Amino acid sequence: MNIYPFTIHLGSFAITGFGLMMMFAFLVAGWIMRVDLHERGLNEAYSGDIIVAGVIGGIVGAKLWYVVLTRDPGALFTRGGLVWYGGFLGGVIAVLLTGARHKVPARWTMQLVGPALAAAYAVGRVGCFLIGDDYGGPSTLPWAVKFPEGMPPSTVASLQEFGVRVPAGLDPGTVLAVHPTQIYETIIMLAVFAYLWPKRNATGGTGWIFGAYLMFAGAERFLVEILRAKDDRFLGSFTIAQVTSIAVIVAGAIVYAKLRPAAAAEPGEYLSRRSSVSGDRKTVNGDR
Repeated sequence: MNIYPFTIHLGSFAITGFGLMMMFAFLVAGWIMRVDLHERGLNEAYSGDIIVAGVIGGIVGAKLWYVVLTRDPGALFTRGGLVWYGGFLGGVIAVLLTGARHKVPARWTMQLVGPALAAAYAVGRVGCFLIGDDYGGPSTLPWAVKFPEGMPPSTVASLQEFGVRVPAGLDPGTVLAVHPTQIYETIIMLAVFAYLWPKRNATGGTGWIFGAYLMFAGAERFLVEILRAKDDRFLGSFTIAQVTSIAVIVAGAIVYAKLRPAAAAEPGEYLSRRSSVSGDRKTVNGDR
């Protein structure tokens, strides 16, 4: 199956599938947090605060991480060149700063964003699929796909530049079927969301669910990187993303171990405010 970039042209302006899905990912995350806040009888406006901070911090962080990896300052002014872990770190910093400005306990921010991040990541990876980016190595599986106009195209020449082994004797311009690793990630992270969402009110200290999310996200990325077509492998077959994934898993385990047995945290004055569209007040301490 050939997959071509999804693009909508509005005059001289082009809207890519990646841009659309990135926007949709933020909307989905905001909606999920708003539902959570509504069910708890908390200030639903905080979901919007988080999304605005996440968009700004995420894009800046993703760009800066890409520039550091490629050592190309000019990439700051291009439409492409976004790295997930850079966006994640930038978004976390911006969101925590926003929470601090409103005097919302960091543990409550962590509690709210855990499930939402899993769903948003799943949606965002669909965008990568729609533009033919972040695919895997050659595959003969029935669901393997070709990206004739991907970023870059899944040709023999492109895969060889990534250091991927391809069958000998093929023309460099031959387009090969590859693992749709973007879809693998979407499926896995949707499953993570389905697991975390009903757990958000389970007994335990406020914010522990964020630690669980970090462990799942790190493990997922580490495993998918095994199949990815990448040119940043070092220490044998390990990629930079895999090393980062290990750090994310460790951080998640620390957060989980510290907060799971902890007492529930108070949401604070700003978060405790009823928003104009909130229903009847429900539990706000993370336990039911």
